[in-house]
Amino acid sequence: MTATTCPGCAHAMEALTLEGHSGAAITIDLCATCHAFWFDTHESLKLSPASTLTLFTRIGDATLGENGGVKATFPAIMSCPRCSSRLVPTHDRQRDTPFHYWRCDHRHGRYITFFDFLREKSFIKTLSATELAELRRHVQMVNCSNCGGPVDLKNASACPHCGSPLSILDMKQAERLVSQLRDAATLRPVDPALRMNLLRARHEVEAAFADGRHSQEWWSDVSSSGLVEAGVAALARWIKSSA
Repeated sequence: MTATTCPGCAHAMEALTLEGHSGAAITIDLCATCHAFWFDTHESLKLSPASTLTLFTRIGDATLGENGGVKATFPAIMSCPRCSSRLVPTHDRQRDTPFHYWRCDHRHGRYITFFDFLREKSFIKTLSATELAELRRHVQMVNCSNCGGPVDLKNASACPHCGSPLSILDMKQAERLVSQLRDAATLRPVDPALRMNLLRARHEVEAAFADGRHSQEWWSDVSSSGLVEAGVAALARWIKSSA
C-alpha cells in the first residue's frame, strides 16, 4: 500500500491500524511533524475508545518530541492525498466547542490537527479564572496550543494571534472515555490499572494548579510545549504505565 502524503508538509505519513467500534480494523495516517491526522471518510467516527486512547499516546509522543513545541505552518493550498483536489477549510462544532479541519470535496477524507481532533472529541476546556490566576503565578509566557504563537499572560487570557482562549485538557472527559472502554469490553477485560492511572494523571494536572511547588515537570512542559500539550503528555505517561 502506498504511503499517504501529508497535505501539510508533503512527506509520507505514518499509517496506524486501529480498532473500530465494530471490531474491524481501520487505518488512519499521522504526521508527527505537522501534528496532524488524515482520516478517510468517517474513520474518526468509527474509532473505538481503546483506539482513541492509543491516539492520545501518539499525540503525547509527538508533543514531547524534538519539535514538540513548534507548530506547523500550513500552505495556503493543500491537496487531498487521494485525488489531489484542493482541500476545503471547514469550521464545525461539537456541542459548544468549535473545531476546524480541511476536507476533500470528493468525500475522500479530511485533514485535522491534533488540537482540533481533541476539540472535536470534547477533550479541551477553557481555563477557569482560578486556573488562569494560578498559571500566571508560575509562568509568564505560554505557547498557544492552537497556533503556537506566544501569549503574554500578564496582558492576555487568549492568544493575540488566532484568538483561541487559553485551554487545557479535560481530564474528566478522559475518565469518561475509560468508563466507555470498560463498559464496551465484551471480548477482552480492561486492565483495572488503567482507570487508576488516569485518576493519577488527573491528579497530576489538578495538583499543578493547586500547588505548583510539587509539579515542576508539569510547569516545564507547559513552558516548552503549551497547556494542552502538557496535559496530553501527563495522560500519555500514565496510559503507557498501564501497558
